Amino acid sequence: MVRIRLRRVGSKHQPSYRIVAAEKEDPAIGDFLEILGHYNPRTQPATVDLDEARFFQWMRNGAQPSDSVVKILKTSGTWERWDRVRAGEAVETVLAGSVSAQTADPRTRRDDVTGSKPSKKSQKAAEESSGAAGEG
Repeated sequence: MVRIRLRRVGSKHQPSYRIVAAEKEDPAIGDFLEILGHYNPRTQPATVDLDEARFFQWMRNGAQPSDSVVKILKTSGTWERWDRVRAGEAVETVLAGSVSAQTADPRTRRDDVTGSKPSKKSQKAAEESSGAAGEG
């Protein structure tokens, strides 16, 4: 059975994911049949770039999405479009009405979410700049 699932890529502590079609028995880091898109949770808002035509084709042929993929697709609106295709609407009309891929903030660090502190170097620079402004 073919599953549509996430495959982690990216360096340590900076995950991004590929949305792939793979055999259920293949290991998570093993072979896959096709890359359907990308998902980056580290941008604000999270970036989902998916080839919806290929996704719909795999779903029509019996592929099963994982729970995490369904959750991502619901937030991006693709799952509602899949429901329309499954109900009998033509893929071309559904894709014509869909919004293009979300544009994301170019930054990939999420210090505001992780709660990490600024470095001592930047704190020292901020103190010096505030001290210099108060002397003038």
